Amino acid sequence: MQDQPSIDILFVEDNPFDVELSMRTLRKCDPSARIEVVHDGAEALDFLFASGQYSHRQVEDTPGMILLDLKLPKLNGTQVLQWVRADRRTKDIPVIVLTSFEDDREVVEIYKLGVSGYLLKPLDQEGFLKVAAHLGIGSFGRTHTAHIGNHSRASEGQKSASEFYAPVESCAALSAK
Repeated sequence: MQDQPSIDILFVEDNPFDVELSMRTLRKCDPSARIEVVHDGAEALDFLFASGQYSHRQVEDTPGMILLDLKLPKLNGTQVLQWVRADRRTKDIPVIVLTSFEDDREVVEIYKLGVSGYLLKPLDQEGFLKVAAHLGIGSFGRTHTAHIGNHSRASEGQKSASEFYAPVESCAALSAK
């Protein structure tokens, strides 16, 4: 993986209203962030794996972070997350799930699949920055994490899982603000 991804955030969201609101928040966090928006799960995988309309990309040029809606057409967010975590080229990309509602069963399931964090929509600046800080991402995705069982470590140095991942309760508290 490259030290500096060409895309800081891959934003996977099918609702144009949510895209607009979230982009405003992301631009407030970092006006220079390089963000690619895709509108369904299949397009997200095409982008990540350099296929279809994204065949000109290099697969190794991974985004620094993925913001992923769960309710997507073609392939849902859970399916996208499974593909991302199953491939050695993408498994280390931090994935933050965006959801419209808090369902404890769904949250537990996405954590089992290796999600890095989650936030409730609409995305708010403070919540996003706190989750990014928990992931060790100072300026959107410039540090990848490696998942090893239920633990993680930074590619650029050792950290405990508790330093990287906010527990479910903490992420829920962040998104409630």
